[in-house]
Amino acid sequence: MTFTQQSPRSTDPAPSVTDPLADLGPLLDGTVLRPGDEGYTESAAPWNRSVEQRPVAVVLASTAQDVVRTVRFAGARGLRVSAQPSGHGATTALEDAVLLRTGALDDIWIDAQSRVARVGAGVTWGALMTALDGTGLVGLAGSSPVVSVVGYCLGGGLSWFSRRFGTGAASLRAVELVDPQGVHRWVTEDRDPELMWALRGGGGEFGIVTAVEIDLFPAPRIVGGRLAFPAEDARDVLRAFREVTSVAPETLSLWASVTHFPPLPLLPEEIRGRSFCFVDAVHLGGPDELNALLAPIRAAGTAVLRDTVRPLLPSELGTVCEEPEEPSAAAHTAMAVTAIDDELLDRVLGLAGPGVATPLFQVLVRHLGGALRAPTAGAGGPIAAPYLVTALAMLPDPALVEPVGAAMAQLREILRPWAAGPTTLSMLGAGEDAADAFDAETLARLRRLKGDVDPGGLIRGNHPFARG
Repeated sequence: MTFTQQSPRSTDPAPSVTDPLADLGPLLDGTVLRPGDEGYTESAAPWNRSVEQRPVAVVLASTAQDVVRTVRFAGARGLRVSAQPSGHGATTALEDAVLLRTGALDDIWIDAQSRVARVGAGVTWGALMTALDGTGLVGLAGSSPVVSVVGYCLGGGLSWFSRRFGTGAASLRAVELVDPQGVHRWVTEDRDPELMWALRGGGGEFGIVTAVEIDLFPAPRIVGGRLAFPAEDARDVLRAFREVTSVAPETLSLWASVTHFPPLPLLPEEIRGRSFCFVDAVHLGGPDELNALLAPIRAAGTAVLRDTVRPLLPSELGTVCEEPEEPSAAAHTAMAVTAIDDELLDRVLGLAGPGVATPLFQVLVRHLGGALRAPTAGAGGPIAAPYLVTALAMLPDPALVEPVGAAMAQLREILRPWAAGPTTLSMLGAGEDAADAFDAETLARLRRLKGDVDPGGLIRGNHPFARG
């Protein structure tokens, strides 16, 4: 993996008068797809298929130099450029932009002795964590193995290990990017402290990232898995979850949810049309330690319908929540809260609990705290809230968009008395504003830096915060 410190080339062809994108293809090793071209629709589609992206072109970059050439080409022609390695976190902000797909930039380099990994923009957490099997180290991965390391870290990144080690954004040591002037450079805290601060959780507004260098963390033993209870046990299980999280060590992360599976033929019979209360756990330690911590939760339910808790390799972390790995249409929202007291539980379960007709697929509570409260050297954090409530809905039918939106708005209204401020950019839904992810001072600082480094607005992130 290499980068070049160059001035923009002066040999690019002069802009076409009739078609500003006509001359881009011959400059690249990769492929340019325009509306109407075979493969354009699929390449432009994000992971969340409920979001319709219509970029003016999609560039399937084969190399980092393809990124350099695309940025310089776009800058010379007044076009916007955005990047999505895998399409997670997509919004409708790319209507007038060239979309760079950087999934082919998939190099992985690991220095286990120094606890450092350098990965290309297209590397997923699943690929990196597989490469870490046997090293006794982990990156600060989230629940899904198909999310890119780069997008996750730029947006904040809440990990199974964040209570012990902080956010994914805080683990960024260096960023290789193509800046709005078309210069391919390596950004570190020593070389450009203000830009490095912004890249740690401020999103993709400052350049097109081609690689990052991240810290790795010791994890000689990992144990985790899922406990499934009847949905009718949700109130008691969530109360027990609250008690355990009030004393949990930073090595333990717990999530609890009420999940309603639709009656779809493609689902296994044992879950089709049924509702459950799930508790998901990951612990940096041994099985006996975790089982002792989980004992009050296991005892709170009338039955443990499923128990997958076991020792895990880093590559197996993505199995804990049993999340789908194929693109789908969905909506989500999130809000940090100060507590999950009985009143909040009663209100949330009244909206989306067992026996309630709801378009929401899942309402989940994540335990935060620990290292997430510590001061950070980046835009993403610290996070003071002890809990994060998220809601997820599947949208296989466009007719569900309106009732799902109404249910999520109702949930946010229910949670508002317990609202505890911003969390991370990566937790925003497709229609939510970047201002919801930062406090006023941080957002103002990000906007000032955006104006300094990219006054023309060449680079477009999923959640542009420079508008307004």
